[in-house]
Amino acid sequence: MKTSDFYYDLPEELIAQTPIEPRNASRLMLLNKNTGDVEHKIFKDLTEYLNPGDCLILNDTRVIPARIYGVKKETGAVVEFLLLKQIENLVWECLCGPGKRAKIGTEFVFGDGQLECVVKDILEDGNRLIEFRCENNIYAVLDEIGQMPLPPYIREKLDDKERYQTVYSENLGSAAAPTAGLHFTTEMLKEIKAKGVNIGYVTLHVGLGTFRPVKVDDVTKHNMHKEHYIMPQETADLINETHKNGKRVICVGTTSCRTVESVATKNGCICADEDDTSIFIYPGYEFKCMDALVTNFHLPESTLIMLISAFAGYDNVMNAYHIAVEERYRFFSFGDAMFIY
Repeated sequence: MKTSDFYYDLPEELIAQTPIEPRNASRLMLLNKNTGDVEHKIFKDLTEYLNPGDCLILNDTRVIPARIYGVKKETGAVVEFLLLKQIENLVWECLCGPGKRAKIGTEFVFGDGQLECVVKDILEDGNRLIEFRCENNIYAVLDEIGQMPLPPYIREKLDDKERYQTVYSENLGSAAAPTAGLHFTTEMLKEIKAKGVNIGYVTLHVGLGTFRPVKVDDVTKHNMHKEHYIMPQETADLINETHKNGKRVICVGTTSCRTVESVATKNGCICADEDDTSIFIYPGYEFKCMDALVTNFHLPESTLIMLISAFAGYDNVMNAYHIAVEERYRFFSFGDAMFIY
């Protein structure tokens, strides 16, 4: 299976640059994974296709305003820092650009001096190990001086930081949003619960590896990035009870999918668990937990379009994407959604 098999032609104007208002006013494509049939709805209509006893699994990670700009103490040169992963307390793995200005031992200052750092090491992939210094809580400082780490294909400035957070975001740690969840409003979640649909939460902190292209021709040779996940006991119990009752486990987003499938693959069952995962799901994978999926439209040749092709069938997915382009759906993080059932 080749990476190029997952290419589709996308006009640039279909890449959504700003979020739609209200959140659940985006379009929703329904895709039957057994027949390949496609229907066109609005996201708020999703509630009609959820049944009492089903459960929605949501990723409650919260995005860190992780893009900050440091001034090199020696020269005044400006370097962009993107915080990727907290290693310990004030030590983070960061992406720095331009990297040549961030050599080992170089010191930087941010904002009005609320934050300083020193480059401790250069990792194999070119990322930097950065040790920060600040008098206050680093998350409070980032909230004040940091910008949302929007994907590179979004060029418009985001006026409201909360529009790149889900309404149920809680656990800080992501370098990117679990974007399928951006479509839900608080009111819509209340309506879903009132219908008898249960809601469970997992945490998977999304890394920037989500946006890194697959650079090998042979899909099976691609190495996935690691992401940290948490499966709480109450969510594991809910999933097991849902399946026991013959109802569906519906994941919201590929991150929720990767969490439940990682737990099931590692343990042979769904149970409370916390670990790092580098699970790579592509056609041929046998799903162990997820029955339906709410997801956005993904980049050509990405690991995410490979994941949904594994779930819904390659031909079904590529046909659905062709229809989405013809019907002028909005693509990627701030774009429209798909419900695969």
